Amino acid sequence: MTLIADTAPSSTSGLVAPPEGATTRDVRAWVERVAALTRPDEVVWCDGSESSRAELVEVGVRAGTFIPLGEAQPDSYLVRSSEDDVARVEDRTYLACPDPADAGPTNNWRDPAEAEAELTGLFEGSMRGRTMYVLPFSMGPVGGAISQLGVQVTDSVYAAVSMHVMTRVGAESLALVEGGQPWVACLHTVGMPLVDADGNEVEDVAWPSNDVKHIAHFTQSREIWSYGSGYGGNALLGKKCFALRIASVMGRDEGWLAEHMLLIRVTSPQGKSYHVAAAFPSACGKTNFAMMQPTLPGWKVETLGDDIVWMRPGPDGRLRAINPEAGFFGVAPGTGYSTNPVAMKMLDAGGTVYTNVALTPDGDVWWEGKTKEKPELLTDWRGRAWTAADGAEGRKAAHPNARFTVAADQCPTLADDWDHPDGVPVDAVLFGGRRASNAPLVTQARDWEHAVFLGATLASEQTAAAEGPVGVLRRDPFAMLPFTGYNAADHWQHWLSLGESLGESRPEVFGVNWFRTDDDGSFIWPGFGENCRVLAWVVARLEGTAGAQDTPAGLLPELGDLVTGDLGMPEGALEKLFAVDPEAWGVEADDTEEFFTKFGDKLPSALTAQLTELRSRLDALKG
Repeated sequence: MTLIADTAPSSTSGLVAPPEGATTRDVRAWVERVAALTRPDEVVWCDGSESSRAELVEVGVRAGTFIPLGEAQPDSYLVRSSEDDVARVEDRTYLACPDPADAGPTNNWRDPAEAEAELTGLFEGSMRGRTMYVLPFSMGPVGGAISQLGVQVTDSVYAAVSMHVMTRVGAESLALVEGGQPWVACLHTVGMPLVDADGNEVEDVAWPSNDVKHIAHFTQSREIWSYGSGYGGNALLGKKCFALRIASVMGRDEGWLAEHMLLIRVTSPQGKSYHVAAAFPSACGKTNFAMMQPTLPGWKVETLGDDIVWMRPGPDGRLRAINPEAGFFGVAPGTGYSTNPVAMKMLDAGGTVYTNVALTPDGDVWWEGKTKEKPELLTDWRGRAWTAADGAEGRKAAHPNARFTVAADQCPTLADDWDHPDGVPVDAVLFGGRRASNAPLVTQARDWEHAVFLGATLASEQTAAAEGPVGVLRRDPFAMLPFTGYNAADHWQHWLSLGESLGESRPEVFGVNWFRTDDDGSFIWPGFGENCRVLAWVVARLEGTAGAQDTPAGLLPELGDLVTGDLGMPEGALEKLFAVDPEAWGVEADDTEEFFTKFGDKLPSALTAQLTELRSRLDALKG
C-alpha cells in the first residue's frame, strides 16, 4: 500500500464525476475529487501485493472487524456484520439512466441528476476520520481480450480485503487505467464518519454502516455509487454491480454478454473437452454443479467459474468466455462435506474470510449444512452463545446468507487455464430452474429463438409458505432478474441479435431441471454428481451421436440414450422426469403470457411467436 495523503483537503471541489464520462477520466484527479468530497484523514493506494493484503487484514484485526480463527482455519478470519446490514438492498438498488423505459419493469429507476445530487450530499464528509482505500482492479486477466478495468474507493477494510480476493487489484491494472484504458468508477462508503459535522469525534464500531442505504448505477457514465452498507455485493462493487449490471450495459452497447452463469469444462472418456456455461437462479445448486464430481467412469468436470461469465465473439466467430472474478464469494449454509466436498476442501485449506457464520470454542467455523451433526456449543453469527437446544428450537447459528470469500486458485477442481486471457470457446449454454413439475430433466432448444424463449421464461416454483403461495412460479429470466442493467426485454433482444450474428457458430442451448418431484414430494432425480449423466447426453448431442424426440417443451432425449441403468430408479421414474402434460403446460403458457405483458411493446416479436407455437404444439398433443 502507498500512502499519498496524510490529511484530507479542506473543502469539496465540485461534483465527483467529470462530464466527459468514464472513458476519459484521469484517475488521480478523480481520486482527489472523491477525497475532497468525502474528506478522509488519509488516502491509501493498494498495490495488490500479499503484503498489501496482510496490512489491510491487520488493520481489520486491530479494529475488531476481523476475528482470527484457530489452527483448523489457517490465515482465516470471521467477520460479523450488524444485524441490519446482511444482504442486498433490493428496494434501494436502482439504475440512474435518462429514460425510465431503459430500466424497465424489473428494475428501480432514478433520474440521474436527482440521484447524483442526493448522493453527493450523502457522500460529503462521509469518510471524516477514516482511511480511504483506492483499489485499481481488473475484472478478468489483466489486459485480456474480454477483461475490463475499474477503480474502487472505499472506507471499509472488509471491502478492501475482499476486493483483493475477488478481483485483480494492483499496479498492472493501475498502469492500464493511467495509460488511457476505459474504466468503471466505483465509489463506496459505509456512511459512518468518525468526526461529525461539528468536529466531535465519534466512537468506531467493528462493523460500521448507516441506516440509510443506496446502491446506484449510473449506466451512461459507467459509475457505481454505494452508500451506507458494508456487506457483500453492496460493498464489493466489482461483483454484481460492475460485473453484471454495468457490464451488461457495456455488453449491449459493444456486442457481448455479461451473464449470471457458472462456467465448466467437461471432458469425455474419449478425451474430448467441451465448455458449458449455465444460468441457475438461487437455490438451484449452482456451486455444486460448478464443482461437480462426476459419477460416470471416465468423465471429468473442471471448474472455470461459479457465478459470472462474460462472453464475447472471438476472432473465429465463436463466443469465448471468461470468469471475470478471481475468487469465490459463496453462500455457506447448505455447503457441506456431503453436498459439496470440493468446496469444503477449498475452504479447509485456509486463507478464507467468513461473514456471519458461527464460531466453535476452538476457533473453527460452522453453519447449518456443514456437517450432519450439530455442535453442542457455538457462538452464533450475532456473537451470542448458541447450543444444540437452540438449534432444535429453530434458532440458526449462522445467518442464512452467511458467506465465504476465498481465492479461486484454492479450488481443487479449478482448470489449469481458468484465467487464460483469451477465454474459452462456449459449446453449450444451460438454463435451469427449481421446478417440482412441468420442466423436464433436460430439454434442447430447437433453434436460437426457442433458446432465448427458454432463457426468458426461466423460473422456479415456490416450495415454502414463507416464499408465498406454494407452486407459484417465481420468474427469473436468464437468472438475471435483479442484475440486468437495462430493460430485460431489450436484454432478450440482445441475445436474439447476437445469436443471429454468430450464425452456425453459436452454442447449443439446453434447459435442465434437477428438482422434479414424485407424488409424495420426494425428488425423482438424485442430482449432484449424477448430473454428469445429463452432461453426457448434452455432449452426445454436440457430437451428433444421440437422437431426440420433438415435444412441445423442446427436444427431449430418447430414454435409452441416458445412462441410468445403474441408478436403481423405480419403474416409471424416468418417464415422469420427461412427462409433458398439455393441461399443465397450457396453464404455464397463460402464466408466461401474463409475465410477457409487463414488457409492452419492448417484448421481442420472436418470443410472442414462440409462445404461439407452444400453444399450437400443445393443442396438437391434446389431439
